Amino acid sequence: MPVAVKRVYESASRSDGARILVDRLWPRGLRKTEIAMHEWLRDLAPSDELRKWFHAQPDQWLIFRKRYLKELARPEAEKDLQKLYSLAHKRKRLTLLYSSKNEKRNNAVVLKDLLDGTRKPPTGTGPGALRMRAREAAVRRR
Repeated sequence: MPVAVKRVYESASRSDGARILVDRLWPRGLRKTEIAMHEWLRDLAPSDELRKWFHAQPDQWLIFRKRYLKELARPEAEKDLQKLYSLAHKRKRLTLLYSSKNEKRNNAVVLKDLLDGTRKPPTGTGPGALRMRAREAAVRRR
């Protein structure tokens, strides 16, 4: 299942598939009717603190990525992360939308790496975690 990343300001195309906005803040200058999106998963975005830190130090990409992955392991992000995994497995194509001017280094790129399997999911999340929790719940009911 191909995953693409695209600036939210670029026009939608038929090849985008499901379009998912992964920013915490609404993109400047755009109305909701102007963005052809299926979901807005704002809890997948980096915290305001991390976003501002990275904006001030864009050369710290590796540290940003590590801290962001740690944030994705928080309970607040779990629901949206599971929803993203679910959408990725149901759709033939998925496009992650972001508003950052940096096209190579942003949170959507990290999420794409997670979905493509080139990055390890945060502890306790991912498709396997859902199956494990379901099994544990079934054992407890017995």
